[in-house]
Amino acid sequence: MQEQHTFQTEAEMPAFGANLVRSLGIGDVVLLSGPLGAGKTTVARAMIKALGWSGHVRSPTYNLIHTYPTTPPVMHADLYRVESAMGLGLEEFLDSHLCLIEWPDRLHGLLNGRKKVMTVDIEFSGDGRLVTAYR
Repeated sequence: MQEQHTFQTEAEMPAFGANLVRSLGIGDVVLLSGPLGAGKTTVARAMIKALGWSGHVRSPTYNLIHTYPTTPPVMHADLYRVESAMGLGLEEFLDSHLCLIEWPDRLHGLLNGRKKVMTVDIEFSGDGRLVTAYR
């Protein structure tokens, strides 16, 4: 499966995240990649909110991992500040949560062999964003 969307502003992206999460569940991993400010956290926030979380969704840039007791439960990781995800304990969440992982280039093989992985690439395109989602 592959789909592409073009958004004129980052403000249009939450609807994409809310729609995307409808097809996901426990054991699914969503890898969110793109440059700083592209909208990775915006998409993750929309996904978490669409699952019923009414509290604030902060970027886990400094804490690295946040969990949310939604249905399904969500683990949101932001690996921007680390060189490698090894030793962070992400593998503890892979089978019990929907996992949203920003900066997946730091995973270094941690997900090798996992079948339920979706990649969402976000790029700047002119004044807007080009989002490509694929499994």
